[in-house]
Amino acid sequence: MSVSPDSFTSPNPFHICNICQKVISKKENGVRVPRPFSSGPSAFIPKEEFDEASTVDPLTEQLLAEAFSSGGRVDHLTQVMGLHSPYLESFLHSQFYLLRMDGPLPLHCRHYIAIMAAARHQCSFLVTQHVREFYRMGVCLDWLKGLQYAPQRLRNLNEINKILAHRPWMITKEHIQNLVKTSEHSWSLAELIHAVVLLAHFHALASFVFGSGINPEVEPKNANSFQSVYISNFCSCDLASDHHLDRDGIFSSTSPGSTDSVSELEALMVRMKRLQEEREEDEASQEEMATRFEKEKKESLLVGSGDFKDEVMPISKVSRFVEDATFGYQDFARRGEDNPPTFRAQDYSWEDHGFSLVNRLYSDIGLLLDEKFRTACDLTYYNMASHEDVDTTMLRRALFNYVHCMYGIRYDDYDYGEVNLLLERSLKVYIKTVTCYPERTTRRMYDSYWRQFRHSEKVHVNLLLMEARMQAELLYALRAITRYMT
Repeated sequence: MSVSPDSFTSPNPFHICNICQKVISKKENGVRVPRPFSSGPSAFIPKEEFDEASTVDPLTEQLLAEAFSSGGRVDHLTQVMGLHSPYLESFLHSQFYLLRMDGPLPLHCRHYIAIMAAARHQCSFLVTQHVREFYRMGVCLDWLKGLQYAPQRLRNLNEINKILAHRPWMITKEHIQNLVKTSEHSWSLAELIHAVVLLAHFHALASFVFGSGINPEVEPKNANSFQSVYISNFCSCDLASDHHLDRDGIFSSTSPGSTDSVSELEALMVRMKRLQEEREEDEASQEEMATRFEKEKKESLLVGSGDFKDEVMPISKVSRFVEDATFGYQDFARRGEDNPPTFRAQDYSWEDHGFSLVNRLYSDIGLLLDEKFRTACDLTYYNMASHEDVDTTMLRRALFNYVHCMYGIRYDDYDYGEVNLLLERSLKVYIKTVTCYPERTTRRMYDSYWRQFRHSEKVHVNLLLMEARMQAELLYALRAITRYMT
């Protein structure tokens, strides 16, 4: 069986309606049309944005030049992240260390784990990248036929791969024990830490790829070619004009310069100012903040999930690297069920617990991850759309903490009432989709929130969502490893 690194982006017998997200048989409702292979790094962001960024910022220009000299190309992911060069620098350092530098795992195993992680979200962009690395190394190519061809030791990672990708709160010390117990397929703790960081890194990176609309890469020989793709010509949502994703008007189309989008921006500025004043005047009690967390956690149930209920994602060629494909995201707090206990950050945090464990078992990676987390969270240009000299700290923290709230993680010193005031419903739907169902993200969702903001600001949102998701996965996994060790 011959496997081409580009075969993972081949068409499949289904497509998803661009409006309602329904899976439609191409034979019934699709029409084949030619279109260029690529129109820039992102399907959501005009190509001119990237040309301007590389000429204005010397650090961006330097990083892109280094990426080109080392790989002969600057991939689309790097170009999109290049809109924020301080973060890109930190990201490239940590990813290079994870994949290339000395560490517990062999190089080809690292790339295979990356493939397994990206495949959980059907992310053909990342799968193709690491399949190419396999061809470059020329080892164990049979593994590319599918997960069943990989060694049992790697296949044993499937359980924690799917749990971390979709329901990380379910991971226990028993999962860790099953992997490290003495047998011919056992993992050392150092190897397992390396694998867990890789899994979390590429799950979160898939969120960024889909959230930023990263276009597939094009081989140089096809640079001026066209591909045949299916687009939705007729769908029941078009005929009925009853788009179920927009039944509450959350994705109403408003042009960036319209009165509505301008007033949306001004209203957000007013809410931020009011919150700052309330902080200075009165501080909520611990009981009140706990109540607000529970309220926000329960309200997150109503955001987005119903739009995808019983929806079946199409089978693609990356599915060969997935076992138990029906296992997907479920809300942390589910109605009418016994829910897992809240993860209290003061009992186990990245700063006080996770960082030291990772650094002890896999030297220096903790420092690199910590720098990346801090860079994403602290990154600011002190502006917001057309406004300058703005402190966006509370907005950045609301984005990060809302992701952790959906994963059941609570910070005792944070007032979750701020989340409801700062993040409107369309943004919450976008956050939940990018974080929990990234493969379902659409241009319409991306366009629906913060219509007056720059594309670079929305990319910053995606960086925060990516890092919040990665840290959440790591917290649950590292806590389980700590419990196993003690």
